[in-house]
Amino acid sequence: MIFSAIAFALMGSVVKYLSTFNVYQVVFFRSVGTLLFTIPLVLKARVAFFGTNKKWLIIRGVTGVISLTCFFQSLNYLSIGTAVSLRYTAPIFAAVFALFFLKEKIKPIQWLLFFIAFLGVLIIKGFGTDVEFLGLFFVILSAIFLGVIFVVIRKIGNTEHPLVIINYFMLMAFTFGGLMSIKYWEQPSLIEWVLFISTGVFGYFGQLYMTKAFQAEETNLVAPIKYLEVVITIIIGTFWFGDIYNGWTLLGILLILSGLIYNIYIKRKST
Repeated sequence: MIFSAIAFALMGSVVKYLSTFNVYQVVFFRSVGTLLFTIPLVLKARVAFFGTNKKWLIIRGVTGVISLTCFFQSLNYLSIGTAVSLRYTAPIFAAVFALFFLKEKIKPIQWLLFFIAFLGVLIIKGFGTDVEFLGLFFVILSAIFLGVIFVVIRKIGNTEHPLVIINYFMLMAFTFGGLMSIKYWEQPSLIEWVLFISTGVFGYFGQLYMTKAFQAEETNLVAPIKYLEVVITIIIGTFWFGDIYNGWTLLGILLILSGLIYNIYIKRKST
C-alpha cells in the first residue's frame, strides 16, 4: 500500500506539472500509459474483453472519466496536497449512495465522522491559502463521481475480472480524451512525452499494488495506509511546486483524514 500511495502521489504531481496542457490531452495520455499494460494482460488472461455486465461497465467507465477529468482540472486551481485531500471525501458520498441504492446502513457514529471530515472541507475553503471556488467545485464533483464508482464496482461484484473493469475505464478515457483534445492539441517535447506516458504507468502500478495490498492483508490494516498519499503529495507540493499550507489548511486535512480513517475502523469492526 505504501508503494501504491507513492505511485498515485507521483502521478498526481506529474499531472500538476503538466497543467499547462489542456486537461483533455492529459486524460488521453493518462489512459495510453495504462492501456499499454491492461490490454495485453486482458488478452493474456483470456477473459471476455468487453465483459458481460456491459451496462454497469459503461456506467463505471463514464463516471470514471468524469471523475478523472474533474480532478485533473482542479489541479489548475488548487495545490496538489489540498486537491488530493479533498478528493478523499469520496467515501462520504459512496456511503450515502450505498444507503439509497444498495440499502447499506450507516451507523450514527459514522455520520458524526463524516461530519468531522466535511468540517475539514469547510475549514480548508474558509481559511485555507488561496483555495479557489472553481477548484473546490471540480474536486468535490470528482469526489462525488468517485463515490458513484465505488457503488457501481460493488454492484458489479466478482462477476467481472478487475482488469476488464480498469480496461473499460481506460478505453473510454482514451476515446473521450483523444477526441476532445484534437481542438486543443499542443505538441509535447520529448521530456513531456515521457512525463505524459508516466502518468498512466504510475496510475497502473498504483492500482496494482493497492489490489495486492488488499489481497495480502486485512482491509482495516492496509486501507488507512492509502491516506499516506496525502502526506507524500503535500511534501512534493512544498518542495517541487512551492505550495504553502497554512495551519488552517493542515487542520482541515487532518480532520478529513481522521474522520475517514476512523470510519474504516468502525465499519470493519462491525463486519
